[in-house]
Amino acid sequence: MPPSISAFQAAYIGIEVLIALVSVPGNVLVIWAVKVNQALRDATFCFIVSLAVADVAVGALVIPLAILINIGPQTYFHTCLMVACPVLILTQSSILALLAIAVDRYLRVKIPLRYKMVVTPRRAAVAIAGCWILSFVVGLTPMFGWNNLSAVERAWAANGSVGEPVIKCEFEKVISMEYMVYFNFFVWVLPPLLLMVLIYLEVFYLIRKQLNKKVSASSGDPQKYYGKELKIAKSLALILFLFALSWLPLHILNCITLFCPSCHKPSILTYIAIFLTHGNSAMNPIVYAFRIQKFRVTFLKIWNDHFRCQPAPPIDEDLPEERPDD
Repeated sequence: MPPSISAFQAAYIGIEVLIALVSVPGNVLVIWAVKVNQALRDATFCFIVSLAVADVAVGALVIPLAILINIGPQTYFHTCLMVACPVLILTQSSILALLAIAVDRYLRVKIPLRYKMVVTPRRAAVAIAGCWILSFVVGLTPMFGWNNLSAVERAWAANGSVGEPVIKCEFEKVISMEYMVYFNFFVWVLPPLLLMVLIYLEVFYLIRKQLNKKVSASSGDPQKYYGKELKIAKSLALILFLFALSWLPLHILNCITLFCPSCHKPSILTYIAIFLTHGNSAMNPIVYAFRIQKFRVTFLKIWNDHFRCQPAPPIDEDLPEERPDD
């Protein structure tokens, strides 16, 4: 008999479904926009597509699995572990995609004349593949043994039971907090976030330096290039800020769980932290639409062509303020 669902759980499920219904179409639209607009085919937007794929998977896979875990079905230990790992993979993929975007923007302002020779489509594809492979390794580490199986087996044997433990499937019951804090957070989340902050600070410094130099030299085209880079860098830095704002609360709660087991954590704070992590997947398309004109114009064209049945004028792929290679 399936477990009964309380009113609180029903509200939780409703919010999660709403997030998924915003996240999946929004990020599919991002991927679609890059496909139909040739001007969105440089390395940065390829990394953005990788980020959007992870966000689609959050809405289509992680949120349904989170709802399943919230209901708390009785499952075998390793079955529950398999349900808990996808969010770890996709979170790591998002972080590495954001890091790749930051490095790409740094190279665009540091070596603008040699950028196309250094960041080739082949190298960008290799970088994306490497990010996903590393994400699977990090996210599946609990499957390789760093989990709570030994503790669960001891409790299982103490009850006189035999065979693989059957448990109420909950994230913290199968995923080790030592893994979440020492390995996931302290190695694969916090250092990349700090590195990205330093990279964007350097990007803004280089852009301001070049803009000041070009103003004094009265050189129009380079100023136009760096002005465009500044605008895009601000938008991508906002994406990074929202990611950190969405994920740090949950990691801080994990740290409290590990370092202060007796500390009381109100369940409402945990749910808010979970909503923030899942809601982050719905934020990025909104930022692109409001902050990056190429995306905004392409989104409108897709809407008019395929949903309103009113074909829009052809996309001007060389919008002056955002032309990638001015």
